[in-house]
Amino acid sequence: MPSVKMEHNTYDLISTRPYLVRAIRDWAIDNGLTPQLLVDAAVEGVKVPLEHVRDGRIVLNVDPGAVVDLHLGNDQIVFMTRFQGKSMQVLLPLSSVMAIFARENNQGFFFQDEHTQVSQSNSNEAKIDSEHEPGKTSNRPHLKLVE
Repeated sequence: MPSVKMEHNTYDLISTRPYLVRAIRDWAIDNGLTPQLLVDAAVEGVKVPLEHVRDGRIVLNVDPGAVVDLHLGNDQIVFMTRFQGKSMQVLLPLSSVMAIFARENNQGFFFQDEHTQVSQSNSNEAKIDSEHEPGKTSNRPHLKLVE
């Protein structure tokens, strides 16, 4: 079977954010911790109770005991929960999730804006590529630091 060579950056990749959210949530639950999401409530499409938003942000408990019908998709997070005794559906575009962490120790993953990551990545690649003569390939990895 012939191998297919893909050109660098010729296809769109799915964001790593939904996979990291699912993984950190599972890690927290497996360790008996309470997974929480820090959400930018100003992002278009966010549906949360506005009376609980502080400084444009809201922290949401996504522990299995706190949510019903949780769907952690690649584009959005949807679940039912209760706020002050009232049931409500929460809808979060993945781009609104700023962090997922454990309430007890604040360990987790805090995301940078994806647009910032792309521009930083492109500028880093430009620096790496400019260090070498045209036509030569670099043995240096093309990794970026995600904080």
